[in-house]
Amino acid sequence: MAQINLNEQAKEILKIAEKHGVEQNFFFLTTFKRYQVQIGILNDLESTIREDGILVTKEYVKGRKNVYSHPAIADYNRTTDSANKTVATLMKIITTLRDRNDDNEPDPLLEILAGKQK
Repeated sequence: MAQINLNEQAKEILKIAEKHGVEQNFFFLTTFKRYQVQIGILNDLESTIREDGILVTKEYVKGRKNVYSHPAIADYNRTTDSANKTVATLMKIITTLRDRNDDNEPDPLLEILAGKQK
């Protein structure tokens, strides 16, 4: 599997946002920041699972051992779902603002949200 440089990918996303004039948009910025945090969490969880293995053993009082899937797997799956939804939201923000920017008359609310102060 090819190693993805997340910093380079983040720069590319910002270039796309800038191309569409949404890089200063409050919702874009906060959602993008949230996505970066989620990616960091996923990287940490992936490292933990890789180091510990996908199975963990829990020992009970009488010395009996049970094998379970690593608890980080469930967290990884939940965070992946959230990150995917965050990406969909980012795409929706860019698409919506881009489409509205194509009109000749600027929407005052969108102008403020896009960081275009008057």
